[in-house]
Amino acid sequence: MTLTEQTSLSVTVGGVTRSLPTVRVGSVGRVPLVEFLGDSEFTNAAAEALLPLIPEGTEVLLTVVTNAVPLVHEISDRSGVPYVVARKKRRTYMQSPLIQDVPSMTMGVAETLWLDGPYADRLRGKRVTVVQDVIASGGTAQALGRFVERSGGTLAGYLAAFKQGESTLPLTYLQELPKSL
Repeated sequence: MTLTEQTSLSVTVGGVTRSLPTVRVGSVGRVPLVEFLGDSEFTNAAAEALLPLIPEGTEVLLTVVTNAVPLVHEISDRSGVPYVVARKKRRTYMQSPLIQDVPSMTMGVAETLWLDGPYADRLRGKRVTVVQDVIASGGTAQALGRFVERSGGTLAGYLAAFKQGESTLPLTYLQELPKSL
């Protein structure tokens, strides 16, 4: 990973290089913006690189909408491990959803996550790995981990394409991004 200029950061994953634009985030400064949505080549490279890092015994992958969904889908497709997705808004079709607050988000906005009841049932009695595109503070990842526990599953670990910042979670990741540029 090399800094190409203040407005972008170059990263390479599995032979695929991307120039990540940087965006200003509150008082943090400029941070690199990782986008898997609409970038199949980059998503596939990251998924392939993450495969050997999946914690042993993982039976279900858990992620949150939106940017991590194509990544976890490709990991699931390659590994055969099914996945479940938590949402950031309640949907009218949800049945007995679990609700989990996320106290602080990297983007400076507190959020609430929703896990549909039937999805929570898929975690019960399973070893679950939380998968995200980028883990910074770890607030969202911890909220997902609480879903696992509340659903009766066992948290197998945290997996991310990128780590950014000072998360204290026991996290496995491909590359570290600078906290700010």
